[in-house]
Amino acid sequence: MSSSRLKLHGFNNLTKTLSFNMYDICYTKNEADRMAYIEYIDEQYNADRLTNILTTVTKIIGANILNIAKQDYEPQGASVTILISEGPVNGRQQEIQVHSASPGPLPSATIAHLDKSHITVHTYPEYHPHEGISTFRTDIDVSTCGEISPLKALNYLIHCFDADIMTIDYRIRGFTRDITGKKMFIDHKINSIQNYIPDDVKNMYNMIDVNIYQDKIFHTKCKLKEFDLDNYLFGYTKDELHPGTRREIAKKVKREMDEIFYGTNVKDAMFKIDE
Repeated sequence: MSSSRLKLHGFNNLTKTLSFNMYDICYTKNEADRMAYIEYIDEQYNADRLTNILTTVTKIIGANILNIAKQDYEPQGASVTILISEGPVNGRQQEIQVHSASPGPLPSATIAHLDKSHITVHTYPEYHPHEGISTFRTDIDVSTCGEISPLKALNYLIHCFDADIMTIDYRIRGFTRDITGKKMFIDHKINSIQNYIPDDVKNMYNMIDVNIYQDKIFHTKCKLKEFDLDNYLFGYTKDELHPGTRREIAKKVKREMDEIFYGTNVKDAMFKIDE
């Protein structure tokens, strides 16, 4: 994999931000199951576990942790923030390496603070008041300054969460200068976030890109291709249900997925329910 280095005047002042939103959908048949699902999610993704995930993200992107703040909430949810730094820079002139696009490492899996950079995670478990749909959302932001790139952590984050829907945003802000004084608004090549997602993951999802290249804004949203109702039932299987009940639950789950994916309320005609 080839790379080159660009000489800068001073420091790399570009800010690169990766926003990763994951949604997990579940059908719970009664109030007791809904409460059990929320408790399960809060246990699986509590502040300590999220801290471990974000700490690994910090290592993957090559940053140093300066401070960690974490909190579990009542009645549900958790947050972690980490401040991070890229590390010491000797002298005023800096060289930055231009990396080729490729998926980052897998998990072995949080808020952390970096020097002018940070990583945050917030969880949002919730449920429909009467239709049995429960949804768990995780929001992760990795914002860095300098050479380190948050895109290196994307592959790991995808594998940390069993997501039905993902929305991923990547944006580069500001500019830096080379040694001649010329402004540089980007320091690496990118035409899609999908460049940083491995093929085996891309094959699992339907993906749509919305990119504004001149503004260095990249957006990719993903929805699982395969639908197996057993993956959305909490505490029982579809074989225990009447066929008509199976169809009705599948209809509710697919509507929830489509509304999240399209970002709007949808009609039944927009999707097909398989037997």
